Parts: sequence; C-alpha cells; structure tokens
Amino acid sequence: MKAHLSTNLIMVFIVGFLSYSNAQETENTTAYDFNIVKELPHTMAKDQGRAGTCWSFATTSFLESEIMRMGKDSVDLSEMFFVYHAYLDKAQRYIMRHGQTNFSQGGQAHDVMNVIREEGMVPEAAYTGIAYEGTEHNHSEVVAMMHGMLDKLAEQRRKMPLWIDAFRAVMDVYFGILPENFEWNGKKVTSKEFQKSLGVNPDDYVELTSYEFYPYYTSVNLDIPDNWSFDHYYNVKLEELIGTIDYAIAEGYTVCWDGDVSEHGFNHGKGFAVLPIEDVLKDESYLNDIAPEKEVTTDLREATFMSQKSTDDHLMHLIGTSEDREGNPYYIIKNSWNHNSNDFQGKLHMSLPFVKAKTIAIMVHKDAVPKELRKKLDF
Repeated sequence: MKAHLSTNLIMVFIVGFLSYSNAQETENTTAYDFNIVKELPHTMAKDQGRAGTCWSFATTSFLESEIMRMGKDSVDLSEMFFVYHAYLDKAQRYIMRHGQTNFSQGGQAHDVMNVIREEGMVPEAAYTGIAYEGTEHNHSEVVAMMHGMLDKLAEQRRKMPLWIDAFRAVMDVYFGILPENFEWNGKKVTSKEFQKSLGVNPDDYVELTSYEFYPYYTSVNLDIPDNWSFDHYYNVKLEELIGTIDYAIAEGYTVCWDGDVSEHGFNHGKGFAVLPIEDVLKDESYLNDIAPEKEVTTDLREATFMSQKSTDDHLMHLIGTSEDREGNPYYIIKNSWNHNSNDFQGKLHMSLPFVKAKTIAIMVHKDAVPKELRKKLDF
C-alpha cells in the first residue's frame, strides 16, 4: 500500500475512543451528522509519514485492539519491527527469483502475521525504526538504496552469500539494529516471549476476499502486486464478506481492511468516504450534503478490479459502525495519517456502497466469521 500523508510522528501512545453499542455521540462533517452506533476499543491513530507501509500500521492497530479484546492492557506495538523483517524476506525472494518479482514498500495484513509467526513482536519503545534525524517515518531514500542494490545483484550470475549482510546493514543504518531483548514489566524478554505474553497467535486469523472469477469457498492466491508472498485468501460471496464485517463488529471484533481509496468520494479531510452516482460526483454536491450513491453489484466489483480502477492501494482499521442523519449505514475507519490529520482524530466514516465496491480483502479473527460461513470454508 502506498497511500500516505506526511505529518509528524506522534510518539505518545493513547488509548482512543472506547465507545460501545448504542452510543449517542455525534460527529458533524458537513451535513452528514454522523451518529456513532458502535465503536470498539482502539488506540490512537499514528502517522506512517513518508513510508508506504500502511499494511503494517493497519495490522498493528488491529492487533492492538485484539490485545485489548482479549482482556489485556493496551500496548503500543512497533510497526517497523514487522517492516524490517518483511523487507528482508522480500529481498531474499527478489534475488532468488532473479529480480522477477515485486520489491516495494507495499504489503498485506498477512505480512505482519508471517513475521510474528517466525520472529514475534516488540513494543514501540523497544524499536521505533527511526535511526535517522527527525521523528517522521521516511523510507524514500532507503528503499531507493535497497532497490538499487538488489537490481545490481539480480543481474549477477553468481553472488557472494555476504550480500544479505550488506542488505541488512543498510536497514540497520536507517531503521536501527533490531533488539535481541528488551525490558518489559521489569524484566528482560525476547520478541517471542513478548508475543507469548500478549496471547497473539497468528494462526487465529484469516483473510477473506470476494471475486466471481475465483471459485467460491476455496483458498485462492489473490492476484495483486502487494501479495508478494503469494498467501491465500478465502473467496466468499459479496454478501458474505459484508456479513462477516457486520458480524465481527457485533461480536466485539475489529477488522483489518484492505481496499481502494482513489475514488473522488474518499475524503479523509472531511471524514467520510462515499460512492456517489456520476451526476452527483460531477457537481460535487456530495461534499456538502447526503447524496445518492451507486448500486453496487458483483459485476461492478469485477469490472473495477479487472480494469484496475480498484486496486489494493491502502490498508486501514475498521473499528465500528455509524449512521448519517438519514439513517444510512457507515463503517468507522481508523487511518494511519496522524490523529491530527482531520477533525475526527484521524478517523472517517465509510459508506456501505463504498465498502461493497472498494474492499479488496479483510482480515479477521476466525471466531469473527459467522458459523455458517466457517462451515463452508471448513475451519
């Protein structure tokens, strides 16, 4: 994912709004007058800065909510710990495939889970991932250096095994050396011990997608560039995908959301994302009042995906539900563009039509999937 907004990194960790069902809180954004229906525990929105690593920020935020859901104290996890290990894995795959695969800043939710499975996790205090001057994440220079190194290596027929150490050294200079252990609750622990203490099991989580050109109720290799590890997703019908989101929120589980935010109706500054019909889109009346939205069908999803009008350009954290003043349903989305990036603590309200049309995939806890669907998927 490459969508980002450059702002100062907020280093203070604060537990965000912990609103629950039937909350009567209202957020005014133009004439929409959003009323929060249910908002689950979540941490404050961070800032990914000038780094295309929203996949790590969204999934880390998702895990922070999961830790609270499991009854543990809130914790500020390190996004860059996952990024460091993902870059390392990408580099090895890139060289082994002679440069004929994707090496970029983008990724998917499962990249975080894959790192946790092998390496564990660490708190932000143990690893900020910023060894350069300033407090803002900025990966433009380091990625250019890494890519240049890998491209030259890929051209060589024979490579010294030391190349991986040189690659790691570049990351150490920019991101900092990974800690072998760190202090947590008064004692020294490793990343795996820290993970175990929080009760995070990466095998408890699944990813769902919905496209007709894949067989339903099977595990499919979603053909998108940022699925560089070729992980699999369960393919379900559109109504089942939306039903899973609704069921998850109702049962107290948040959702890691992957989708497209390139539509004009996506307006982080005003705090909403809608899918207006063409006439409304042209006159921009939707910016100031509730307007008719497109009817989203499976055919529309297929067409926008195949034409690449819908791409996996951003991951965010879906933390609740809301309604506009006319009772139309929305989902509350926590972004990673800083909590000061708009008047809504870095969050926005995404309409049901927008979610139907622009969702590429979601990650949820297995228990957040409705039982009937779990039977169809055989887990």
